[in-house]
Amino acid sequence: MAGPEAANNATVTTALIPLLTLGIPVSNTTAILLGAFQNYGIQPGPQLFSSSSALVWALIASLYIGNVMLLVLNLPLVGLWVKLLHVPKAQLYAGILIFATVGTYGMRQSAFDLFLLYGIGLLGLVMRRFSFPTAPVVVGMILGPLAEAQLRNAIAMGEGSVAIFVQRSGSLALLVVVVCVLVLPRVFKKWTQRRATP
Repeated sequence: MAGPEAANNATVTTALIPLLTLGIPVSNTTAILLGAFQNYGIQPGPQLFSSSSALVWALIASLYIGNVMLLVLNLPLVGLWVKLLHVPKAQLYAGILIFATVGTYGMRQSAFDLFLLYGIGLLGLVMRRFSFPTAPVVVGMILGPLAEAQLRNAIAMGEGSVAIFVQRSGSLALLVVVVCVLVLPRVFKKWTQRRATP
């Protein structure tokens, strides 16, 4: 149990490197962090260490403190955490729902926030029921407004013409890569199916 948890901690913390240095989220968590940074007017990237160095070093220090706290809590309480695995799922989900409701309502005392919480929860339940991946939806919700804003900026620079996306070699290469990623797997799948059928 300690091995997978240590690997998970290492993966989560290293995912912050491309987020802070390049502004690229590589996981759901970093996509949510990117959205939170942008809500506060902070743009992760190469200039972040010079423009918001206090924030960056505070974040790095919090990771060290979090690891120390994990060590302090997990070593003496490992038996308790193992017993939590025996809690029935129905009771566990009910407890999570209660804490989520109390936390959501405690923020602004808004009934709309509760309806939004339950609506998103039902949507997630339906998506899990029909094996619809939730990770792309979360990333799309976080990065969608950013992509839309950059699209408007690019079209404004092109004076209303979408031809600006194919005039530069860099953007044209990215478009070709995206099309290949979307189209080629389906083409290869159909090709292998045709070869397999006599």
